[in-house]
Amino acid sequence: HVQLVESGGGSVQAGGSLRLSCAASGYTYRHYCMGWFRQAPGNKRAGVAAIGSDGITTYADSAKGRFTVSIGSAKNTLYLQMNSLKVEDTAMYSCAVTEVGSPMSGLCLTLLNFGYRGQGTQVTVS
Repeated sequence: HVQLVESGGGSVQAGGSLRLSCAASGYTYRHYCMGWFRQAPGNKRAGVAAIGSDGITTYADSAKGRFTVSIGSAKNTLYLQMNSLKVEDTAMYSCAVTEVGSPMSGLCLTLLNFGYRGQGTQVTVS
């Protein structure tokens, strides 16, 4: 039973930083994609950042240069370091994981649409 529990959201002023965490359990995948989505009220869910089991990261254009996705050494915690936050980053952020047959990090942001997702943590930038 895959479980993903996010934490670290909150309210921050524009220009500030937040670090989101996602505790993952209930699976053992040899090859996988993990990543972050966000959804603001009235908007579609959008991929933000992803990392493959080979360690390669991919980012949405809106996140490039400001956000960094990483996995803890025990491979069961996903992080999203968000710097230089903007008002338009306000959204519910959720993490996701999916198993893949072989490393394909370049497709992770797409493949994660078909994976497991957590309940999310709210980020509000003002």
